[in-house]
Amino acid sequence: MVYFAIGDEDTVLGFGMAGVAGRIAKNADDAKAALGEALSAPDIGIIIMTERCADLIRSEVDAYMFSVRFPLIVEIPDRTGSAPGRPGIRELANAAIGISV
Repeated sequence: MVYFAIGDEDTVLGFGMAGVAGRIAKNADDAKAALGEALSAPDIGIIIMTERCADLIRSEVDAYMFSVRFPLIVEIPDRTGSAPGRPGIRELANAAIGISV
């Protein structure tokens, strides 16, 4: 299973240093093109997308997430932190493992 990152330059560069391919999305058109590229690649199993980038194309992301099982789209905060109204990374980790960190 292959990962693919979509987001700001820092996020894509960071994941790239770990061997994860990705695309920088500066606007809705970039985000839409990057998502299309990721969805068309048969070996990609998980798409890692920053919250702010996903918000640029929220209708497409939600339509995909609620209709198809693979690849999985995981939204993460970018380097500036969680988007307003979203849980932070600590809250997400606590919910995922069931204990307080």
